[in-house]
Amino acid sequence: MTIDLKDRIALVTGASRGIGYFTAVELARAGAHVIACARTVGGLEDLDDAIKAVGGSATLVPFDLADMNAIDALGASIHARWGKLDILVANAGILGTISPIGHIEAKVFERVMNINVTATWRLIRSVEPLLTKSDAGRALILSSGAAHKCRPFWGPYSASKAAVEALARTWAAETQRLALRILSVDPGATRTAMRAQAMPGEDPDTLPHPSEVAGALVGLCGPEQTETGKLFVVRENRIVDYRLPE
Repeated sequence: MTIDLKDRIALVTGASRGIGYFTAVELARAGAHVIACARTVGGLEDLDDAIKAVGGSATLVPFDLADMNAIDALGASIHARWGKLDILVANAGILGTISPIGHIEAKVFERVMNINVTATWRLIRSVEPLLTKSDAGRALILSSGAAHKCRPFWGPYSASKAAVEALARTWAAETQRLALRILSVDPGATRTAMRAQAMPGEDPDTLPHPSEVAGALVGLCGPEQTETGKLFVVRENRIVDYRLPE
């Protein structure tokens, strides 16, 4: 299905590589102007070239999600320039360490929670007024199967993804009477740097490329998508399942 996002403004975090990078490209290909956020300037510049190559346009915003004041300022800057936001893809996140819970350093646990949970909440708070100004605001909060499997040694990451799913469901319940629609998305095992860090013995060629996942994510960003508060599960380039809140 072809998605028409012409004249829509999309914000993507973690856009310098992996799923965020290719989702930003596909959003631009569909016609959206992409506000691309990431720490890595070089990666953002590469993304800008890729977006121009598909006929799209982007605004690059290099900053670290640990900078909460920068997240607050981002919403104000978007309002000043565009007056609204149509799409949020909250993709950025970190793994932390794979370790028994009792062996995890406090600073590691706190950083995972700060980047994956607190920064997501701060981002929601910053851009919610902008999304409600859109005629069809759409927010995707990237989760993971780790939120439900809770496999050994993945404590901080699993807990952080369970927390952002709870944030997304709560936010969806609070805004269900508005035009804003909010989804959690589990993209599945994907050939990314984070996956390689978590599973160093795995053959990356057995995993789908993030470009395959990106198309499914963009398919959830259009006005035609009217579900809210659900968790969608993506496998390769298609949505295979969604789960209703209990």
